Amino acid sequence: MQQNGSSGPNGSNGSSEGSGGGRERPERPERPERQQAPSFSPLPAATTRVRRFIQERRALPLPRVMVVFSAAEDTEKPGDAMSGSSGSTTAAEDEFRKPASPTPSFALSKTLRSAFNTPEQEFPEVISLNVGGTYFTTRLSTLRRHEDTMLAAMFSGRHYIPRDAEGRYFIDRDGTYFGDILNFLREGELPHRERVRAVHREAQYYALGPLLDSLEETQPLTGERVRQAFLDLMPYYRDNLERIVEIAKLRAMQKKARFAKLKICVYKEEMPITPYERPLFNSLRFERSDSEAKLFEHHCEVDVSFGPWEAVADVYDLLHCIVSDLSERGITAEQQCIGVCDKHLINHYYCKRPIYEFKITWW
Repeated sequence: MQQNGSSGPNGSNGSSEGSGGGRERPERPERPERQQAPSFSPLPAATTRVRRFIQERRALPLPRVMVVFSAAEDTEKPGDAMSGSSGSTTAAEDEFRKPASPTPSFALSKTLRSAFNTPEQEFPEVISLNVGGTYFTTRLSTLRRHEDTMLAAMFSGRHYIPRDAEGRYFIDRDGTYFGDILNFLREGELPHRERVRAVHREAQYYALGPLLDSLEETQPLTGERVRQAFLDLMPYYRDNLERIVEIAKLRAMQKKARFAKLKICVYKEEMPITPYERPLFNSLRFERSDSEAKLFEHHCEVDVSFGPWEAVADVYDLLHCIVSDLSERGITAEQQCIGVCDKHLINHYYCKRPIYEFKITWW
Protein backbone atom coordinates (compact mmCIF):
# COMPACT_ATOMS: atom_id res chain seq x y z
CA MET A 1 0.00 0.00 0.00
CA GLN A 2 1.44 3.29 -1.08
CA GLN A 3 1.17 6.36 1.21
CA ASN A 4 1.60 9.88 0.23
CA GLY A 5 4.29 11.42 2.38
CA SER A 6 3.07 14.90 1.84
CA SER A 7 1.01 16.61 4.45
CA GLY A 8 -1.09 19.65 4.16
CA PRO A 9 -0.35 22.84 5.88
CA ASN A 10 -2.73 21.89 8.63
CA GLY A 11 -0.70 18.77 9.36
CA SER A 12 -3.20 16.18 8.04
CA ASN A 13 -2.04 13.10 6.13
CA GLY A 14 -2.73 12.57 2.42
CA SER A 15 -5.14 10.09 0.94
CA SER A 16 -4.35 6.28 0.93
CA GLU A 17 -5.30 3.35 -1.32
CA GLY A 18 -8.77 2.22 -1.33
CA SER A 19 -9.70 -1.24 -0.31
CA GLY A 20 -11.53 -1.82 -3.60
CA GLY A 21 -9.41 -1.85 -6.82
CA GLY A 22 -5.77 -1.20 -6.64
CA ARG A 23 -6.00 1.90 -8.66
CA GLU A 24 -4.36 4.96 -7.33
CA ARG A 25 -6.77 7.80 -6.89
CA PRO A 26 -5.68 11.06 -8.36
CA GLU A 27 -4.47 13.50 -5.74
CA ARG A 28 -6.84 16.35 -5.09
CA PRO A 29 -5.42 19.81 -5.42
CA GLU A 30 -4.73 21.48 -2.16
CA ARG A 31 -7.27 24.06 -1.16
CA PRO A 32 -6.03 27.30 0.29
CA GLU A 33 -6.57 27.50 4.03
CA ARG A 34 -9.68 29.53 4.92
CA GLN A 35 -9.00 32.30 7.35
CA GLN A 36 -11.21 32.15 10.46
CA ALA A 37 -13.44 35.21 10.79
CA PRO A 38 -13.02 37.08 14.04
CA SER A 39 -15.85 36.55 16.53
CA PHE A 40 -17.81 39.53 17.69
CA SER A 41 -19.43 38.54 20.96
CA PRO A 42 -20.02 41.69 23.02
CA LEU A 43 -21.13 39.84 26.13
CA PRO A 44 -17.86 37.95 26.79
CA ALA A 45 -15.86 41.09 26.08
CA ALA A 46 -18.03 43.15 28.42
CA THR A 47 -17.77 40.47 31.08
CA THR A 48 -14.02 40.57 30.74
CA ARG A 49 -13.96 44.34 31.22
CA VAL A 50 -16.22 44.08 34.29
CA ARG A 51 -13.98 41.43 35.83
CA ARG A 52 -10.89 43.51 35.11
CA PHE A 53 -12.59 46.56 36.71
CA ILE A 54 -13.51 44.54 39.82
CA GLN A 55 -9.94 43.28 40.14
CA GLU A 56 -8.60 46.82 39.86
CA ARG A 57 -11.10 48.00 42.50
CA ARG A 58 -9.98 45.30 44.89
CA ALA A 59 -6.44 46.50 44.50
CA LEU A 60 -7.38 50.04 45.60
CA PRO A 61 -7.86 50.87 49.32
CA LEU A 62 -11.55 51.02 50.16
CA PRO A 63 -12.91 54.10 52.01
CA ARG A 64 -13.42 53.40 55.66
CA VAL A 65 -16.71 54.35 57.32
CA MET A 66 -16.88 54.27 61.05
CA VAL A 67 -19.67 55.05 63.55
CA VAL A 68 -18.41 55.67 67.07
CA PHE A 69 -20.82 54.81 69.88
CA SER A 70 -18.29 54.16 72.64
CA ALA A 71 -16.31 56.56 74.74
CA ALA A 72 -13.01 58.08 73.65
CA GLU A 73 -10.87 55.52 75.46
CA ASP A 74 -12.67 52.51 73.92
CA THR A 75 -10.66 50.87 71.14
CA GLU A 76 -11.95 49.12 68.09
CA LYS A 77 -12.25 45.38 68.31
CA PRO A 78 -9.84 43.46 66.01
CA GLY A 79 -12.60 41.46 64.37
CA ASP A 80 -14.89 44.39 63.64
CA ALA A 81 -16.50 44.08 60.23
CA MET A 82 -16.39 47.84 59.71
CA SER A 83 -12.65 48.02 60.18
CA GLY A 84 -10.27 47.91 57.23
CA SER A 85 -7.50 45.48 56.38
CA SER A 86 -4.79 44.69 58.86
CA GLY A 87 -1.87 47.04 59.09
CA SER A 88 -0.78 50.16 60.79
CA THR A 89 -3.28 53.01 61.13
CA THR A 90 -2.45 56.20 59.32
CA ALA A 91 -2.61 59.63 60.87
CA ALA A 92 -5.73 60.46 58.87
CA GLU A 93 -7.44 57.37 60.24
CA ASP A 94 -6.47 58.32 63.79
CA GLU A 95 -8.00 61.72 63.22
CA PHE A 96 -11.16 60.08 61.90
CA ARG A 97 -11.38 57.81 64.92
CA LYS A 98 -11.62 60.72 67.35
CA PRO A 99 -14.82 60.89 69.44
CA ALA A 100 -17.83 62.54 67.89
CA SER A 101 -18.64 66.15 68.63
CA PRO A 102 -21.10 66.96 71.46
CA THR A 103 -24.80 66.46 70.77
CA PRO A 104 -26.82 69.50 69.64
CA SER A 105 -28.65 69.69 72.97
CA PHE A 106 -25.39 69.79 74.84
CA ALA A 107 -24.03 72.41 72.49
CA LEU A 108 -27.22 74.46 72.92
CA SER A 109 -27.08 74.29 76.68
CA LYS A 110 -23.43 75.24 76.54
CA THR A 111 -24.33 78.24 74.40
CA LEU A 112 -27.07 79.25 76.83
CA ARG A 113 -24.71 78.95 79.76
CA SER A 114 -22.18 81.07 78.01
CA ALA A 115 -24.90 83.58 77.23
CA PHE A 116 -25.94 83.74 80.88
CA ASN A 117 -22.36 84.16 82.00
CA THR A 118 -21.78 87.14 79.73
CA PRO A 119 -21.16 90.43 81.53
CA GLU A 120 -24.05 92.82 81.90
CA GLN A 121 -24.63 95.30 79.10
CA GLU A 122 -23.50 98.82 79.84
CA PHE A 123 -25.65 101.83 78.96
CA PRO A 124 -24.71 105.48 78.57
CA GLU A 125 -25.90 107.99 81.12
CA VAL A 126 -28.22 109.64 78.58
CA ILE A 127 -30.61 107.24 76.82
CA SER A 128 -32.24 107.90 73.45
CA LEU A 129 -35.50 105.99 73.01
CA ASN A 130 -37.71 105.15 70.06
CA VAL A 131 -41.13 104.20 71.41
CA GLY A 132 -43.28 103.15 68.48
CA GLY A 133 -41.78 105.89 66.26
CA THR A 134 -41.86 108.66 68.89
CA TYR A 135 -38.45 109.77 70.15
CA PHE A 136 -37.60 110.46 73.78
CA THR A 137 -34.40 111.31 75.64
CA THR A 138 -33.94 110.72 79.35
CA ARG A 139 -31.37 109.69 81.91
CA LEU A 140 -30.60 106.09 82.70
CA SER A 141 -31.30 106.72 86.38
CA THR A 142 -34.82 107.90 85.49
CA LEU A 143 -35.64 104.59 83.82
CA ARG A 144 -34.24 102.73 86.85
CA ARG A 145 -36.06 104.93 89.36
CA HIS A 146 -38.40 102.20 90.62
CA GLU A 147 -37.28 98.60 90.93
CA ASP A 148 -39.48 95.66 89.95
CA THR A 149 -40.73 97.52 86.90
CA MET A 150 -40.43 96.60 83.26
CA LEU A 151 -38.31 99.64 82.37
CA ALA A 152 -35.87 99.01 85.21
CA ALA A 153 -35.52 95.38 84.13
CA MET A 154 -35.06 96.31 80.46
CA PHE A 155 -32.20 98.69 81.22
CA SER A 156 -30.60 96.61 83.94
CA GLY A 157 -28.15 95.15 81.43
CA ARG A 158 -29.49 91.62 81.72
CA HIS A 159 -31.66 91.80 78.60
CA TYR A 160 -31.07 92.55 74.97
CA ILE A 161 -32.77 95.69 73.62
CA PRO A 162 -32.89 96.23 69.85
CA ARG A 163 -31.88 99.52 68.29
CA ASP A 164 -33.17 101.42 65.30
CA ALA A 165 -31.06 102.67 62.41
CA GLU A 166 -30.04 105.77 64.41
CA GLY A 167 -28.91 103.76 67.43
CA ARG A 168 -31.90 104.56 69.63
CA TYR A 169 -33.21 101.83 71.91
CA PHE A 170 -36.48 100.60 70.43
CA ILE A 171 -39.64 99.76 72.41
CA ASP A 172 -42.48 98.33 70.35
CA ARG A 173 -45.28 100.27 72.04
CA ASP A 174 -47.43 103.28 71.19
CA GLY A 175 -45.52 106.31 72.38
CA THR A 176 -48.52 108.66 72.73
CA TYR A 177 -48.60 108.40 76.52
CA PHE A 178 -44.98 107.46 77.19
CA GLY A 179 -44.22 111.10 77.98
CA ASP A 180 -46.65 110.87 80.92
CA ILE A 181 -44.75 107.79 82.11
CA LEU A 182 -41.44 109.70 82.00
CA ASN A 183 -42.94 112.72 83.76
CA PHE A 184 -44.01 110.51 86.65
CA LEU A 185 -40.59 108.86 86.82
CA ARG A 186 -38.87 112.24 86.80
CA GLU A 187 -40.89 114.14 89.41
CA GLY A 188 -44.04 112.15 90.25
CA GLU A 189 -46.31 114.23 88.00
CA LEU A 190 -49.73 112.73 87.26
CA PRO A 191 -51.55 113.17 83.93
CA HIS A 192 -54.66 115.24 83.36
CA ARG A 193 -58.02 113.66 84.08
CA GLU A 194 -58.87 112.98 80.43
CA ARG A 195 -55.61 111.03 80.04
CA VAL A 196 -55.83 109.04 83.27
CA ARG A 197 -57.44 105.92 81.81
CA ALA A 198 -55.02 105.68 78.91
CA VAL A 199 -51.98 106.29 81.10
CA HIS A 200 -53.28 103.68 83.53
CA ARG A 201 -53.25 101.10 80.73
CA GLU A 202 -49.66 102.03 79.86
CA ALA A 203 -48.65 101.80 83.50
CA GLN A 204 -50.09 98.29 83.60
CA TYR A 205 -48.01 97.33 80.56
CA TYR A 206 -44.79 98.66 82.09
CA ALA A 207 -45.71 97.17 85.49
CA LEU A 208 -45.20 100.58 87.10
CA GLY A 209 -46.74 99.90 90.50
CA PRO A 210 -46.28 103.34 92.13
CA LEU A 211 -47.99 105.06 89.20
CA LEU A 212 -50.85 102.56 89.27
CA ASP A 213 -51.43 103.20 92.95
CA SER A 214 -51.46 106.97 92.43
CA LEU A 215 -53.82 106.84 89.45
CA GLU A 216 -56.30 104.56 91.20
CA GLU A 217 -56.71 107.20 93.92
CA THR A 218 -57.72 109.88 91.44
CA GLN A 219 -60.77 110.46 89.28
CA PRO A 220 -62.16 108.90 87.22
CA LEU A 221 -60.58 105.64 88.42
CA THR A 222 -61.78 106.09 91.99
CA GLY A 223 -65.35 106.49 90.79
CA GLU A 224 -64.87 103.48 88.53
CA ARG A 225 -63.94 101.34 91.52
CA VAL A 226 -67.10 102.44 93.34
CA ARG A 227 -69.23 101.80 90.26
CA GLN A 228 -67.67 98.37 89.76
CA ALA A 229 -68.50 97.46 93.35
CA PHE A 230 -72.15 98.15 92.51
CA LEU A 231 -72.03 96.19 89.23
CA ASP A 232 -70.49 93.22 91.01
CA LEU A 233 -73.90 92.68 92.60
CA MET A 234 -75.06 91.60 89.13
CA PRO A 235 -72.54 89.07 87.79
CA TYR A 236 -74.59 88.78 84.61
CA TYR A 237 -74.16 92.48 83.79
CA ARG A 238 -71.43 92.06 81.13
CA ASP A 239 -73.28 89.20 79.46
CA ASN A 240 -76.48 91.22 79.28
CA LEU A 241 -74.55 94.14 77.82
CA GLU A 242 -73.24 91.91 75.04
CA ARG A 243 -76.73 90.60 74.44
CA ILE A 244 -78.06 94.14 73.97
CA VAL A 245 -75.42 94.83 71.33
CA GLU A 246 -76.04 91.57 69.44
CA ILE A 247 -79.84 91.94 69.38
CA ALA A 248 -79.66 95.57 68.26
CA LYS A 249 -77.17 94.73 65.50
CA LEU A 250 -79.26 91.81 64.24
CA ARG A 251 -82.49 93.81 64.12
CA ALA A 252 -80.87 96.74 62.36
CA MET A 253 -79.39 94.44 59.71
CA GLN A 254 -82.67 92.60 59.18
CA LYS A 255 -84.66 95.80 58.74
CA LYS A 256 -81.85 97.64 56.93
CA ALA A 257 -82.41 100.42 59.45
CA ARG A 258 -80.19 103.09 60.97
CA PHE A 259 -81.25 102.19 64.51
CA ALA A 260 -82.88 99.39 66.48
CA LYS A 261 -85.18 99.39 69.51
CA LEU A 262 -85.14 96.96 72.44
CA LYS A 263 -87.30 96.48 75.53
CA ILE A 264 -85.26 96.19 78.72
CA CYS A 265 -86.60 95.55 82.19
CA VAL A 266 -84.67 97.12 85.08
CA TYR A 267 -86.01 96.51 88.58
CA LYS A 268 -84.50 96.71 92.03
CA GLU A 269 -87.12 95.13 94.32
CA GLU A 270 -86.75 91.50 95.23
CA MET A 271 -90.47 90.75 94.62
CA PRO A 272 -92.88 92.55 92.31
CA ILE A 273 -95.44 94.56 94.27
CA THR A 274 -97.77 97.44 93.54
CA PRO A 275 -97.76 100.75 95.49
CA TYR A 276 -101.39 100.07 96.49
CA GLU A 277 -100.43 96.80 98.19
CA ARG A 278 -97.29 98.12 99.83
CA PRO A 279 -99.01 99.28 103.07
CA LEU A 280 -100.04 95.68 103.68
CA PHE A 281 -96.41 94.85 104.37
CA ASN A 282 -93.91 96.32 106.79
CA SER A 283 -91.17 96.54 104.16
CA LEU A 284 -90.34 95.54 100.66
CA ARG A 285 -88.66 92.39 101.96
CA PHE A 286 -91.25 89.98 103.23
CA GLU A 287 -91.19 86.28 103.90
CA ARG A 288 -93.18 83.82 101.81
CA SER A 289 -93.13 80.07 101.60
CA ASP A 290 -91.54 78.33 98.65
CA SER A 291 -94.92 77.46 97.16
CA GLU A 292 -96.06 81.08 97.39
CA ALA A 293 -92.77 82.37 95.98
CA LYS A 294 -93.19 80.18 92.88
CA LEU A 295 -96.48 81.91 92.14
CA PHE A 296 -94.58 85.18 91.71
CA GLU A 297 -91.84 83.76 89.52
CA HIS A 298 -92.20 84.90 85.94
CA HIS A 299 -90.28 86.44 83.06
CA CYS A 300 -91.31 89.76 81.67
CA GLU A 301 -91.81 89.88 77.92
CA VAL A 302 -88.68 91.89 77.19
CA ASP A 303 -85.34 91.36 75.43
CA VAL A 304 -83.07 91.73 78.49
CA SER A 305 -83.71 91.98 82.24
CA PHE A 306 -81.55 93.48 85.01
CA GLY A 307 -82.33 92.88 88.67
CA PRO A 308 -82.97 92.51 91.44
CA TRP A 309 -80.15 93.87 93.66
CA GLU A 310 -79.70 95.15 97.17
CA ALA A 311 -77.87 98.46 97.29
CA VAL A 312 -78.48 102.15 97.71
CA ALA A 313 -78.03 102.69 93.98
CA ASP A 314 -81.38 102.66 92.23
CA VAL A 315 -82.74 101.89 88.76
CA TYR A 316 -81.57 105.19 87.27
CA ASP A 317 -78.02 104.50 88.40
CA LEU A 318 -78.02 101.19 86.56
CA LEU A 319 -79.51 102.81 83.46
CA HIS A 320 -76.67 105.34 83.54
CA CYS A 321 -74.13 102.50 83.72
CA ILE A 322 -75.65 100.76 80.70
CA VAL A 323 -75.66 103.91 78.57
CA SER A 324 -72.10 104.84 79.64
CA ASP A 325 -70.66 101.41 78.89
CA LEU A 326 -72.28 101.35 75.48
CA SER A 327 -70.86 104.81 74.80
CA GLU A 328 -67.38 103.55 75.71
CA ARG A 329 -67.74 101.08 72.86
CA GLY A 330 -68.76 103.82 70.45
CA ILE A 331 -72.48 102.93 70.49
CA THR A 332 -75.05 105.68 70.87
CA ALA A 333 -77.93 104.61 73.15
CA GLU A 334 -81.02 106.47 74.33
CA GLN A 335 -83.59 105.17 76.82
CA GLN A 336 -87.03 106.09 78.10
CA CYS A 337 -89.60 104.39 80.32
CA ILE A 338 -92.62 103.11 78.40
CA GLY A 339 -94.61 101.60 81.29
CA VAL A 340 -94.59 98.52 83.48
CA CYS A 341 -94.93 94.83 82.84
CA ASP A 342 -98.44 94.69 84.40
CA LYS A 343 -98.60 90.94 84.09
CA HIS A 344 -101.21 89.29 86.36
CA LEU A 345 -99.60 86.99 88.90
CA ILE A 346 -102.17 85.87 91.50
CA ASN A 347 -105.23 87.41 93.09
CA HIS A 348 -104.69 91.16 93.10
CA TYR A 349 -100.94 90.94 92.46
CA TYR A 350 -99.59 92.32 89.20
CA CYS A 351 -96.04 92.71 88.01
CA LYS A 352 -95.05 96.33 88.21
CA ARG A 353 -91.50 96.09 86.95
CA PRO A 354 -90.62 99.14 84.83
CA ILE A 355 -89.96 98.58 81.13
CA TYR A 356 -87.51 100.83 79.25
CA GLU A 357 -87.16 101.23 75.54
CA PHE A 358 -83.55 101.49 74.35
CA LYS A 359 -82.81 103.04 70.98
CA ILE A 360 -79.45 101.94 69.61
CA THR A 361 -78.22 104.15 66.74
CA TRP A 362 -75.55 102.62 64.48
CA TRP A 363 -74.71 105.56 62.25
